[in-house]
Amino acid sequence: MTANAGRRDLTTGPIGRTLLLFALPTLGSSVLQSLNGSINAIWIGQFLGARALAATTNANIIMFLLVAATFGFGMAATILIGQNMGRRDVDAARRVLGAALGLFLIISVLTVIVGWLAAPAILRALSTPDDVYPLALAYLRIIFVAMPPGFVSVLFTMALRGVGDSVTPLKFMALGSVLDVILNPVFILGLGPLPALGIQGSALATLIANAASLIGLVGFIYARDLVVRLRGAEWRYLMPSTELLRTIVVKGFPMGLQMLVVSTSALAMMGLVNRHGTATTAAYGAANQLWTYIQMPAMAVGAAVSAMVAQNIGAGQWDRVDRVTRAGLRMNLLLTGALVGIVTLLDRHVLWLFLGSEPAAIDIATRINLIAGWSFMLFGISMVLAATVRANGAVVGPLVILAIAMFPVRFGLAYALSPMLGSDAIWWSFPAGSLASMLMTIAYYRRGGWRKGKLTAAPEECHEQAMAEGQPTNKAMPVG
Repeated sequence: MTANAGRRDLTTGPIGRTLLLFALPTLGSSVLQSLNGSINAIWIGQFLGARALAATTNANIIMFLLVAATFGFGMAATILIGQNMGRRDVDAARRVLGAALGLFLIISVLTVIVGWLAAPAILRALSTPDDVYPLALAYLRIIFVAMPPGFVSVLFTMALRGVGDSVTPLKFMALGSVLDVILNPVFILGLGPLPALGIQGSALATLIANAASLIGLVGFIYARDLVVRLRGAEWRYLMPSTELLRTIVVKGFPMGLQMLVVSTSALAMMGLVNRHGTATTAAYGAANQLWTYIQMPAMAVGAAVSAMVAQNIGAGQWDRVDRVTRAGLRMNLLLTGALVGIVTLLDRHVLWLFLGSEPAAIDIATRINLIAGWSFMLFGISMVLAATVRANGAVVGPLVILAIAMFPVRFGLAYALSPMLGSDAIWWSFPAGSLASMLMTIAYYRRGGWRKGKLTAAPEECHEQAMAEGQPTNKAMPVG
């Protein structure tokens, strides 16, 4: 197999078909990741009970916060890689990969050290119930150790999608998911000669699965000599130029802040949810499992739109950008709408998998989903439009929009209406925030100046270096 294996040129061909074929493996990766989380939640809920599930709900929000801290830099790198591939500049794409990889390695080390020490304070700040706290702390500390291989895997996954390959990430997401699902009951229950580790066993399974998936992915990249690899003198790209690092940080920081806004809003909401007791916390965690599936099409289509738009901008094909966006919106509404309908009809039949024989929690989770689940259709519209504008480096506008939707609108309404509506105020704040985000994002897409911006120009010295070093065979687009 050549280095072109799995890589798709996103600047040519019919837009709808190309977008769908690129998005489907990304959607498959999301399905696998979500199934992984859901099955693990089932193991925990069935074997360890509602308290343990509530503990992982608190810990998982913190995990999302950690991913958010690195997401922006990875997203900036992905867009840069996509634009460089649109210009057929492979060496410049590898420079970006090296810079992002060096940055991720530093962040990973800091995450383990700071996370392990700060875990108790974080859980207390979340108002974690006393009966849940010991389980959440035991789980969270191991999860902090599991995050670094997860971070690096995410970077390689995003880089591969930036060059048009969404198939390879799917393969290794499957490997990690299968390992995690199999190892969870083994370590939780202590099957065979292993001791029963309880909730710590679930976190240990995640650590092993993350490490195995990363090792397999890196091995595959080098065995097939794919574009997203460094060899020989290219290892010096781990120490990037000041200009390149500045671009990744300056553009990545606002994108990371978007994720941080979402995660800090989720942490604040978690604090409100926890005040209503363990049953409500467990119900909210179970509802989140359903929402994970509902939002998958929007996230997969958004990722595909971002990669496709970035390559077309890099190739100077602006006529295709609006067409890609419209195709993404149609695809998102169709897929997300179908999932909302299915989940609404079947929610009670699925929720018992997570909540076991907890009828009060199941009733609460059913109401949560009925009030808030449909709002992910609005969320999907915002996701696709924001993916388009970010692909040209417009990162401040979406950040401001998201901050307004998450805090003054969503959290503000949840907090202000709680005395009147109780916990229902929290659930109604989700559609309110999604509606506000959608309306503001549509206005920015139509009237904002994002088309006039530019993420970065290919530095002349990088272009000349690519011509000298990257084309030893005189091929127009050297790979591998």
